[in-house]
Amino acid sequence: MSQEPNTTLNRAKPYQLMLFPLNNGATNVYFVLILSYVAQFGSSILKLGMFASIMVTVMRVADAVTDPIIGAMMDRTSTKIGKFRPFMILGSAVMAVSVVALYVLLPFIPESMMWLRYVAFVVVYFVWVIGYTFQTSCTRAGQTVLTNDPNQRPMFTIFNTVGSLLGMGVMQFMIPLVKGMYDVKDAAGNVITSGYADPMVYRIITPIGIAISVFLTILAIIGIAEKDNPKYYGIGGEKQEKVKLSEYVEIIKNNKPMQRLMVAGAGCKLALAIATNTTVLLALYGILMGNYNSLYLPMMVLGYVCAVPFFLLSMRTSQKLGQRASLVRYVSVALVCYVGVLALMLFSDHGTPALMLSFPFNGGGAINLYTILFIAFFGIGYGAYYATADMPIPMVADCSDYETYRSGKYIPGIMGTLFSLVDKLVSSLAQTLVAFIFLICAGLHELPDDGTPYSGGIKVAVIVMFCIIPMLAWAATLLAMKGYSLTGEKMKTIQAVNAARKEAVAGGMSLGQAMESITDETVGKK
Repeated sequence: MSQEPNTTLNRAKPYQLMLFPLNNGATNVYFVLILSYVAQFGSSILKLGMFASIMVTVMRVADAVTDPIIGAMMDRTSTKIGKFRPFMILGSAVMAVSVVALYVLLPFIPESMMWLRYVAFVVVYFVWVIGYTFQTSCTRAGQTVLTNDPNQRPMFTIFNTVGSLLGMGVMQFMIPLVKGMYDVKDAAGNVITSGYADPMVYRIITPIGIAISVFLTILAIIGIAEKDNPKYYGIGGEKQEKVKLSEYVEIIKNNKPMQRLMVAGAGCKLALAIATNTTVLLALYGILMGNYNSLYLPMMVLGYVCAVPFFLLSMRTSQKLGQRASLVRYVSVALVCYVGVLALMLFSDHGTPALMLSFPFNGGGAINLYTILFIAFFGIGYGAYYATADMPIPMVADCSDYETYRSGKYIPGIMGTLFSLVDKLVSSLAQTLVAFIFLICAGLHELPDDGTPYSGGIKVAVIVMFCIIPMLAWAATLLAMKGYSLTGEKMKTIQAVNAARKEAVAGGMSLGQAMESITDETVGKK
């Protein structure tokens, strides 16, 4: 005889669903402020050469040791203000202090003490990484208490994008404008020395970035305040069993969906990190196409505008067919469109205006057929992949719920930090790849800027990074998702079983008994 459980879902209120994803917007401010510019800053301001790019990767790999420790800390944390909010507050504070030290204070170390610049860069960057882990892991882990409604979770991606536009988008729009104010130009208006080589640019953008991030963090804390409560912590609630750090390897080994999601998340993140890297875009719009200042912002706005319909489409697809189906569908669209982008890049010609991007303002020329085709392929492709770039984030909550369903353990912290680790490793790998590809293809020992002269090697490097690497990353994502088992129907079953077990444990049954007696068959698949 089947058991009829109370399968009432934990749903978020509209303001909670809108505000908590802003935590990702808060950390994405630093994704732009640090991860997009720290190598350029280290090379141009601190004179560290390629050391800065290499150290970004080295420090992130070293952080693999700290991530599971922080995840375990979060899973064991229970304070008067909850499990997640302490890490959000601490992470925000640590990142703010470290970025001031990095961008404002380090340039005052004289060149006669270069050894101290190297040491200080490593120490400050490592401290920033710890703070970044604290706050980013809360975005992933906190979703498990915010909502488990399959119709609400896909909406996280929409509100996450709003947060990203308020954080990441504002910074992407503002920093090039500030940089333009400090460009050194000749009489013809050509850039001689990039503004990114002026310390004042970083002193201006640092407090602005911190203010935006802190504001978004406060809103996110308000969004999760009511749900950051033991009664929402897995099946056991306040009686939740503590998991030893030594058990995590076995847990992840048996959580096959999480393994595949980590590969997919890495693919999506690598595509975004490479294709939006500051140096790659400087080379594309400033060196290959000849006018960074007139092309960068219009193309950035184009990408965001084209992403809007894909966000709406992906949300509807996720609600009807599950998040896996949505991710596969729109990553496929991006991959197909970038075949066209790749072809256009191959046929582009630095000396032929008809085969370069051109807009009729800010010193540009008339719009040509090449520009129209590029807008079509790039706009649709960028819109599709930008809409899916953060889609793996709400899917982490599904994997966490699956772990509770599979083993009875509630470990959102370790799930969040595992995914945060992928985020950091891939984004740091992106910067190192950029440096090495420019070295191998163009022979550049320092990162180029918009004053660097054109060469065929730079064109090859840009094509590899702007097109080929993202396409390979999306192919890896599609391959990983082929065996991903958490479909929309499967998640409905998982939530029903978890709800039934939680009700049984609250009624006095032991967790072990609930796990044995309440299964898919006793609850009944919907």
